[in-house]
Amino acid sequence: MTRRPVSIAILGATSQIAQDLILSFAADGHTALHLFARRPEVVSQWLAARVLPARYPVATFAGFGQQDFDVVINFVGVGNPAQTLALGNTLLDTTLQYDLLVLDYLRTHPACRYLFLSSGAAYGARFSAPVTEETPAVIPINALSAADLYGVAKLYAECRHRAHPEWAIVDMRVFNYFSHTQDLAARFFVTDMLRAIRDGEVLSTSPDYMVRDFLHPTDFYRLVQAILAAPPTHAVLDCYSRAPIDKPTLLAAMQEKFGLQYQVTAGGACVNATGAKPYYYSLNRRAAAFGYQPGLTSLEGIVQEAEKILGRPARSLSIP
Repeated sequence: MTRRPVSIAILGATSQIAQDLILSFAADGHTALHLFARRPEVVSQWLAARVLPARYPVATFAGFGQQDFDVVINFVGVGNPAQTLALGNTLLDTTLQYDLLVLDYLRTHPACRYLFLSSGAAYGARFSAPVTEETPAVIPINALSAADLYGVAKLYAECRHRAHPEWAIVDMRVFNYFSHTQDLAARFFVTDMLRAIRDGEVLSTSPDYMVRDFLHPTDFYRLVQAILAAPPTHAVLDCYSRAPIDKPTLLAAMQEKFGLQYQVTAGGACVNATGAKPYYYSLNRRAAAFGYQPGLTSLEGIVQEAEKILGRPARSLSIP
Protein backbone atom coordinates (compact mmCIF):
# COMPACT_ATOMS: atom_id res chain seq x y z
CA MET A 1 0.00 0.00 0.00
CA THR A 2 1.44 3.37 -1.04
CA ARG A 3 1.89 5.81 1.81
CA ARG A 4 0.28 9.21 1.37
CA PRO A 5 2.92 11.95 1.49
CA VAL A 6 2.77 14.13 4.58
CA SER A 7 1.62 17.60 3.54
CA ILE A 8 3.66 20.37 5.16
CA ALA A 9 3.36 24.13 4.80
CA ILE A 10 6.65 25.98 5.28
CA LEU A 11 6.13 29.61 6.28
CA GLY A 12 9.13 31.87 5.81
CA ALA A 13 10.73 29.75 3.09
CA THR A 14 13.43 32.35 2.38
CA SER A 15 15.11 31.70 5.73
CA GLN A 16 18.34 29.72 5.79
CA ILE A 17 17.22 27.15 8.34
CA ALA A 18 13.95 26.63 6.45
CA GLN A 19 15.78 26.04 3.19
CA ASP A 20 18.14 23.57 4.85
CA LEU A 21 15.10 21.69 6.13
CA ILE A 22 13.48 21.76 2.68
CA LEU A 23 16.57 20.07 1.23
CA SER A 24 16.41 17.43 3.95
CA PHE A 25 12.72 16.77 3.31
CA ALA A 26 13.37 16.60 -0.43
CA ALA A 27 15.53 13.53 0.08
CA ASP A 28 12.97 11.49 2.02
CA GLY A 29 10.37 11.11 -0.75
CA HIS A 30 7.39 11.13 1.62
CA THR A 31 6.76 14.82 2.11
CA ALA A 32 4.66 17.18 0.01
CA LEU A 33 5.85 20.70 0.71
CA HIS A 34 4.07 23.96 0.00
CA LEU A 35 6.32 26.98 0.45
CA PHE A 36 5.14 30.43 1.52
CA ALA A 37 7.18 33.63 1.62
CA ARG A 38 6.88 37.39 1.44
CA ARG A 39 9.22 37.20 -1.57
CA PRO A 40 8.14 34.04 -3.42
CA GLU A 41 10.29 34.90 -6.43
CA VAL A 42 13.40 34.49 -4.25
CA VAL A 43 12.24 31.03 -3.21
CA SER A 44 11.45 30.08 -6.82
CA GLN A 45 14.93 31.15 -7.91
CA TRP A 46 16.48 29.18 -5.08
CA LEU A 47 14.51 26.06 -6.05
CA ALA A 48 15.46 26.44 -9.70
CA ALA A 49 19.15 26.53 -8.78
CA ARG A 50 18.98 23.15 -7.03
CA VAL A 51 18.43 19.66 -8.33
CA LEU A 52 15.57 18.37 -6.22
CA PRO A 53 13.52 15.19 -6.63
CA ALA A 54 10.38 17.31 -6.53
CA ARG A 55 9.31 20.82 -7.41
CA TYR A 56 7.27 22.44 -4.70
CA PRO A 57 4.55 25.07 -5.15
CA VAL A 58 5.51 28.54 -3.94
CA ALA A 59 3.08 31.27 -2.96
CA THR A 60 2.71 34.49 -1.01
CA PHE A 61 1.07 34.40 2.39
CA ALA A 62 -2.15 35.58 0.76
CA GLY A 63 -2.52 32.06 -0.60
CA PHE A 64 -2.11 30.37 2.79
CA GLY A 65 -5.15 28.66 4.27
CA GLN A 66 -6.67 27.47 1.01
CA GLN A 67 -5.28 23.95 1.30
CA ASP A 68 -5.35 21.12 3.84
CA PHE A 69 -2.02 20.57 5.58
CA ASP A 70 -0.93 17.94 8.07
CA VAL A 71 1.73 20.25 9.47
CA VAL A 72 2.60 23.95 9.43
CA ILE A 73 6.16 24.99 10.29
CA ASN A 74 6.63 28.69 10.92
CA PHE A 75 10.11 30.09 10.24
CA VAL A 76 9.10 33.73 9.78
CA GLY A 77 11.62 35.90 11.58
CA VAL A 78 15.15 37.28 11.46
CA GLY A 79 18.37 35.29 11.40
CA ASN A 80 20.97 38.06 11.26
CA PRO A 81 21.99 39.82 14.52
CA ALA A 82 22.54 43.16 12.78
CA GLN A 83 19.07 42.96 11.22
CA THR A 84 17.59 42.08 14.60
CA LEU A 85 18.86 45.33 16.08
CA ALA A 86 17.84 47.37 13.03
CA LEU A 87 14.26 46.09 12.87
CA GLY A 88 13.46 46.94 16.48
CA ASN A 89 9.74 46.95 17.25
CA THR A 90 8.74 45.59 13.83
CA LEU A 91 9.89 42.20 15.14
CA LEU A 92 6.94 42.20 17.53
CA ASP A 93 4.45 43.03 14.79
CA THR A 94 5.87 40.57 12.26
CA THR A 95 5.99 37.66 14.70
CA LEU A 96 2.43 38.37 15.84
CA GLN A 97 1.06 38.76 12.30
CA TYR A 98 2.24 35.41 11.01
CA ASP A 99 1.63 33.53 14.23
CA LEU A 100 -1.99 34.68 14.21
CA LEU A 101 -2.23 33.59 10.58
CA VAL A 102 -1.45 30.02 11.65
CA LEU A 103 -3.65 30.12 14.76
CA ASP A 104 -6.59 31.24 12.61
CA TYR A 105 -5.85 28.29 10.34
CA LEU A 106 -5.92 25.89 13.28
CA ARG A 107 -9.41 27.07 14.21
CA THR A 108 -10.72 25.56 10.99
CA HIS A 109 -8.12 22.77 10.79
CA PRO A 110 -7.74 21.62 14.42
CA ALA A 111 -6.07 18.33 13.46
CA CYS A 112 -3.13 20.15 11.84
CA ARG A 113 0.14 20.22 13.76
CA TYR A 114 1.97 23.50 14.27
CA LEU A 115 5.76 23.70 14.76
CA PHE A 116 6.90 27.18 15.70
CA LEU A 117 10.56 28.19 15.46
CA SER A 118 11.18 29.93 18.76
CA SER A 119 14.51 30.94 20.27
CA GLY A 120 16.57 30.58 23.39
CA ALA A 121 16.22 34.36 23.57
CA ALA A 122 12.69 33.76 24.92
CA TYR A 123 14.34 33.16 28.31
CA GLY A 124 15.56 36.76 28.28
CA ALA A 125 19.03 38.23 27.87
CA ARG A 126 20.74 36.90 31.00
CA PHE A 127 22.62 33.63 30.60
CA SER A 128 25.08 33.53 33.49
CA ALA A 129 24.48 29.76 33.47
CA PRO A 130 22.97 27.33 30.94
CA VAL A 131 19.19 27.08 31.17
CA THR A 132 17.30 24.09 32.53
CA GLU A 133 13.64 23.08 32.75
CA GLU A 134 13.37 25.23 35.89
CA THR A 135 14.87 28.40 34.37
CA PRO A 136 12.32 31.27 34.28
CA ALA A 137 12.10 33.87 31.54
CA VAL A 138 13.38 37.23 32.82
CA ILE A 139 12.27 40.38 31.03
CA PRO A 140 13.39 43.88 32.18
CA ILE A 141 9.85 45.22 31.87
CA ASN A 142 10.74 48.74 33.08
CA ALA A 143 13.81 49.09 30.89
CA LEU A 144 13.21 47.23 27.63
CA SER A 145 15.87 47.82 24.99
CA ALA A 146 16.14 46.91 21.32
CA ALA A 147 18.18 43.86 22.36
CA ASP A 148 15.21 42.53 24.35
CA LEU A 149 12.54 42.76 21.65
CA TYR A 150 13.44 39.64 19.68
CA GLY A 151 13.17 37.46 22.77
CA VAL A 152 9.99 39.21 23.89
CA ALA A 153 8.39 38.52 20.50
CA LYS A 154 9.19 34.81 20.82
CA LEU A 155 8.04 34.68 24.45
CA TYR A 156 4.71 36.32 23.63
CA ALA A 157 4.17 33.82 20.82
CA GLU A 158 4.86 30.93 23.20
CA CYS A 159 2.38 32.43 25.69
CA ARG A 160 -0.30 32.58 22.98
CA HIS A 161 0.38 28.93 22.19
CA ARG A 162 0.16 27.81 25.82
CA ALA A 163 -3.29 29.43 25.92
CA HIS A 164 -4.48 26.86 23.33
CA PRO A 165 -3.69 23.42 24.79
CA GLU A 166 -6.36 21.92 22.52
CA TRP A 167 -4.05 22.26 19.51
CA ALA A 168 -0.91 20.26 18.72
CA ILE A 169 1.60 23.11 18.92
CA VAL A 170 5.29 22.48 19.55
CA ASP A 171 7.60 25.44 20.13
CA MET A 172 11.20 24.65 19.22
CA ARG A 173 13.73 26.96 20.86
CA VAL A 174 16.84 27.19 18.70
CA PHE A 175 19.87 28.61 20.51
CA ASN A 176 22.60 28.40 17.87
CA TYR A 177 22.49 26.90 14.39
CA PHE A 178 25.18 26.62 11.75
CA SER A 179 25.21 25.42 8.16
CA HIS A 180 27.41 25.94 5.11
CA THR A 181 24.47 27.83 3.61
CA GLN A 182 24.90 30.57 6.22
CA ASP A 183 25.50 34.04 4.78
CA LEU A 184 29.11 34.77 5.72
CA ALA A 185 28.31 38.48 5.84
CA ALA A 186 26.07 37.87 8.86
CA ARG A 187 27.65 38.98 12.14
CA PHE A 188 27.95 35.75 14.07
CA PHE A 189 31.11 34.61 15.85
CA VAL A 190 31.43 31.56 13.58
CA THR A 191 30.99 33.59 10.39
CA ASP A 192 33.53 36.13 11.65
CA MET A 193 36.02 33.27 12.03
CA LEU A 194 35.31 31.81 8.61
CA ARG A 195 35.60 35.17 6.86
CA ALA A 196 39.00 35.65 8.50
CA ILE A 197 40.14 32.20 7.35
CA ARG A 198 38.81 32.70 3.83
CA ASP A 199 40.34 36.16 3.44
CA GLY A 200 43.63 35.37 5.18
CA GLU A 201 42.99 38.03 7.81
CA VAL A 202 43.53 38.12 11.55
CA LEU A 203 40.36 37.81 13.60
CA SER A 204 40.17 40.31 16.42
CA THR A 205 37.92 38.99 19.15
CA SER A 206 37.01 40.10 22.63
CA PRO A 207 38.22 38.20 25.72
CA ASP A 208 34.63 37.55 26.81
CA TYR A 209 34.16 33.89 27.68
CA MET A 210 31.18 32.12 26.17
CA VAL A 211 29.79 28.64 25.61
CA ARG A 212 27.56 27.83 22.65
CA ASP A 213 25.64 24.80 21.41
CA PHE A 214 25.53 24.76 17.61
CA LEU A 215 22.78 22.69 16.01
CA HIS A 216 23.68 21.04 12.69
CA PRO A 217 21.08 20.82 9.84
CA THR A 218 21.00 17.02 10.07
CA ASP A 219 20.20 17.18 13.78
CA PHE A 220 17.52 19.81 13.27
CA TYR A 221 15.93 17.57 10.65
CA ARG A 222 16.28 14.61 13.02
CA LEU A 223 14.44 16.57 15.72
CA VAL A 224 11.62 17.64 13.39
CA GLN A 225 11.16 14.06 12.23
CA ALA A 226 11.09 12.82 15.83
CA ILE A 227 8.33 15.30 16.68
CA LEU A 228 6.27 14.33 13.65
CA ALA A 229 6.73 10.61 14.34
CA ALA A 230 5.41 11.02 17.89
CA PRO A 231 1.69 11.35 18.71
CA PRO A 232 0.35 14.90 18.33
CA THR A 233 1.06 16.90 21.46
CA HIS A 234 1.19 20.39 22.93
CA ALA A 235 4.73 21.10 24.12
CA VAL A 236 7.82 23.27 24.13
CA LEU A 237 11.40 22.06 23.89
CA ASP A 238 14.95 23.34 23.64
CA CYS A 239 17.22 22.32 20.76
CA TYR A 240 20.68 20.94 21.44
CA SER A 241 23.62 19.14 19.84
CA ARG A 242 25.52 16.20 21.32
CA ALA A 243 27.84 18.61 23.16
CA PRO A 244 28.37 22.40 23.37
CA ILE A 245 31.73 24.13 22.93
CA ASP A 246 33.39 27.11 24.58
CA LYS A 247 35.07 29.99 22.78
CA PRO A 248 38.74 29.18 23.60
CA THR A 249 38.33 25.58 22.47
CA LEU A 250 36.62 26.62 19.24
CA LEU A 251 39.28 29.21 18.45
CA ALA A 252 42.07 26.69 19.05
CA ALA A 253 40.30 24.05 16.96
CA MET A 254 39.76 26.40 14.01
CA GLN A 255 43.38 27.51 14.24
CA GLU A 256 44.67 23.95 14.11
CA LYS A 257 42.20 22.60 11.55
CA PHE A 258 41.94 25.57 9.17
CA GLY A 259 44.80 27.93 10.02
CA LEU A 260 42.70 30.62 11.71
CA GLN A 261 44.78 33.59 12.81
CA TYR A 262 43.33 35.47 15.74
CA GLN A 263 44.13 37.91 18.50
CA VAL A 264 42.22 38.52 21.70
CA THR A 265 41.83 42.25 22.37
CA ALA A 266 39.60 44.31 24.63
CA GLY A 267 38.16 46.05 21.58
CA GLY A 268 37.61 42.87 19.59
CA ALA A 269 34.57 42.50 17.39
CA CYS A 270 31.38 41.34 19.08
CA VAL A 271 27.71 41.70 18.07
CA ASN A 272 25.21 40.93 20.81
CA ALA A 273 21.89 41.59 19.10
CA THR A 274 19.86 40.01 21.90
CA GLY A 275 22.20 40.72 24.82
CA ALA A 276 25.49 39.30 26.06
CA LYS A 277 25.11 35.59 26.86
CA PRO A 278 28.11 33.82 28.44
CA TYR A 279 26.32 30.45 28.57
CA TYR A 280 23.80 30.52 25.74
CA TYR A 281 22.67 26.91 25.63
CA SER A 282 20.28 24.55 27.36
CA LEU A 283 20.54 21.48 29.56
CA ASN A 284 16.82 20.85 29.07
CA ARG A 285 16.57 17.42 27.41
CA ARG A 286 12.79 17.29 26.99
CA ALA A 287 13.29 16.60 23.28
CA ALA A 288 14.61 13.15 24.20
CA ALA A 289 11.04 12.19 25.15
CA PHE A 290 10.22 12.42 21.44
CA GLY A 291 13.05 10.01 20.62
CA TYR A 292 15.48 12.72 19.58
CA GLN A 293 19.16 11.79 19.83
CA PRO A 294 21.62 14.31 18.30
CA GLY A 295 24.31 12.83 16.11
CA LEU A 296 26.95 15.57 16.14
CA THR A 297 28.71 17.74 18.69
CA SER A 298 28.91 21.47 18.10
CA LEU A 299 32.54 21.17 16.99
CA GLU A 300 31.87 18.25 14.65
CA GLY A 301 29.02 20.12 12.99
CA ILE A 302 31.01 23.34 12.56
CA VAL A 303 33.99 21.49 11.09
CA GLN A 304 31.80 19.60 8.60
CA GLU A 305 30.16 22.79 7.37
CA ALA A 306 33.39 24.80 7.40
CA GLU A 307 34.98 22.25 5.06
CA LYS A 308 32.16 22.88 2.58
CA ILE A 309 32.44 26.65 2.87
CA LEU A 310 36.22 26.77 2.55
CA GLY A 311 36.40 24.05 -0.05
CA ARG A 312 39.11 22.07 1.66
CA PRO A 313 39.35 19.32 4.27
CA ALA A 314 40.26 20.12 7.84
CA ARG A 315 43.65 19.16 9.14
CA SER A 316 43.85 16.43 11.77
CA LEU A 317 42.98 17.68 15.21
CA SER A 318 44.83 16.99 18.44
CA ILE A 319 42.55 19.05 20.69
CA PRO A 320 40.16 16.80 22.66
